[in-house]
Amino acid sequence: MHRRHLLQFGVASAALISLPRAGWGQQSWGIYPFGLGVASGSPTSDSIVLWTRLDPTALEAAGLSDKSVDVVWEIAHDERFTDLKARGTLQATPALAHSVHAEVEGLEPGRGYFYRFIASSAVSTTGRTQTFPAVDAPVNRLRLAYASCQQWGNGYYSAYRHMLDERLDFVLFLGDYIYEYPVSRPTEVRPTTGGWINTLAGYRSRYALHKSDLNLQAAHAAYPWVVTWDDHEVQNDYAGTQQGNSGKPVADFMARRHAAYQAFYEHMPVRRASFAQLIESRGENARVFSSMTYGRLAALYTLDDRQFRDPQACTPGDRLGGGRVDPADCASWNQPQRTLLGQEQEGWIRRQFEKSTAQWNILGQQTLFGSRNFDVNGGQRYWNDGWDGYPAARQRLIDAMMQTQLSNPVLLGGDVHENWVGHVLADYANPHSAKIGVEFCGTSITSLPDLTPERAARILAVNPHFIFANTASRGYGVAEFTPKQLTVTLRAMTDAANPDSSAFDLAKFSVPTGHSTIEQL
Repeated sequence: MHRRHLLQFGVASAALISLPRAGWGQQSWGIYPFGLGVASGSPTSDSIVLWTRLDPTALEAAGLSDKSVDVVWEIAHDERFTDLKARGTLQATPALAHSVHAEVEGLEPGRGYFYRFIASSAVSTTGRTQTFPAVDAPVNRLRLAYASCQQWGNGYYSAYRHMLDERLDFVLFLGDYIYEYPVSRPTEVRPTTGGWINTLAGYRSRYALHKSDLNLQAAHAAYPWVVTWDDHEVQNDYAGTQQGNSGKPVADFMARRHAAYQAFYEHMPVRRASFAQLIESRGENARVFSSMTYGRLAALYTLDDRQFRDPQACTPGDRLGGGRVDPADCASWNQPQRTLLGQEQEGWIRRQFEKSTAQWNILGQQTLFGSRNFDVNGGQRYWNDGWDGYPAARQRLIDAMMQTQLSNPVLLGGDVHENWVGHVLADYANPHSAKIGVEFCGTSITSLPDLTPERAARILAVNPHFIFANTASRGYGVAEFTPKQLTVTLRAMTDAANPDSSAFDLAKFSVPTGHSTIEQL
């Protein structure tokens, strides 16, 4: 065990003095049971979800792998837990990988809390979380980090160590929390145990591997997280009910998708109601898209572009998943009925726009939104797995922003392992059309890019609605919203393959309120 865990385990008996009787169980843990950390998320102005999962190695050593275990949760106004706000006991069951989701309600808006978990004589790390301001509250600042794509074998999570110093209100994670396969190029920086995965046991093991990283644990314990998923939480480039293109095909893809979705619930601080159909009645779908308000200052919408999408159009060859396509050679490219979000989600997001009174409207979605032509010689070639492959669906979302007169749209994305910064156009077919929003598509925590810096520079030159591109750096973005402006700082690691990597500011941008114009600072 890590030294920090040993110290926590060693002082647990002394901490029992302040614990409820429910935490005085007779179980003696030979291995620290909270080795996967703690987390909070899905914040509202009066509630939060607290999460942990008992370490499977600790359960096995204690002979509890097939038994339910009582876990006490506590949330307090102070770090010593002398001023408790609430306390409860939940069962960590084998059916849900001994995960715990405490959905705490009745909290005060816009304030911080401390929380922890207790299992018999073991006490977890203390986490800190905070609620969002009341819906009608005036707010002077919102500061968030957005991140995505953290393939284990490509590097270390030093980015999260630097994120601890950012004074954030929350972390927005935009997909690819795990990858379903180990790294094949180049040699892995650190080994991905378990190989290729496609079963519930495999997905659980892969999440446990990621959760074992202490920098990731620290970021979860320091801030509440708002999360959505992309493809690698299931399989590369899967589309709705159609499997993707990595690994051997499985006979029952929907069983694989169900297992992956359940494992996502088991390891994220998300609400049970969003996954109830999936985990209680073996239904197919889960509800990942959501909206929340941050006082009068901002509204945040998280989208799901995987679960309800149509298959990719005209992928070259006979394979599934994504590819680069010339629209002139693809009869289905511009079919108006093709969707990336699904009819229900499209209608939902438009209704959210219609009722929004927020000054800033933030869309947290998986990938690059703006049109990106890869052909630098006067032709056209687009990646069909992203918004480019669903141009009618993208235009419907743009039209919804314009027709509802959505205030200050800001799109945050991930997926491409590169930083792309640009303007959202009213019509990407007309490069001279109005700028109606701004886009900051982030790089990865560790995952490697497909484009070289030289190739990215040439692509940038033929896509002038983008003003900045960088493929060399791994890291995250920090977005700070005020009533006057948005400031975005791209934070980069000197070397993501170094566990002690330093960080630096790669670039910084500002957007004044009421103007969809980005200025590089």
